[in-house]
Amino acid sequence: EDHVVENGFSTVRNFCGHGIGSVFHTNPNIYHYRNTEPNGKMDAGHTFTIEPMICEGSAKCLKWPDEWTATTIDGKRSAQFEHTLLITPDGVEALTGKLDTSPIQFWEKESTVHKGIWLGTSAAAKEREADLNKQLLEM
Repeated sequence: EDHVVENGFSTVRNFCGHGIGSVFHTNPNIYHYRNTEPNGKMDAGHTFTIEPMICEGSAKCLKWPDEWTATTIDGKRSAQFEHTLLITPDGVEALTGKLDTSPIQFWEKESTVHKGIWLGTSAAAKEREADLNKQLLEM
């Protein structure tokens, strides 16, 4: 949320990420904004999603009659994405990361926050990320 607000955007608070286990949507809830909820501690082997909805204007949203589609009340643009992450003994790995054959997107190439793709913080993820970025960014 700090990065989002600092750049003039807002985060919808009606939706959150979640744990994934034998039940797809399970605890803990992963909020995309600062909070003081006592959610406990994540350990190696835990899997969860992050799926923020970032908005140009109001973060207040409404659902369409299909009970799935969401929009902001002011109709300004918003974007939502989801990553599934696995906690490892030395960091985190994006299970929804890129494949060797995945194209690099313009926002990955031009980002001033993180150049190239991001696959996680574990040693294995960083190594694979460096190899893929070397290959993808040279294209």
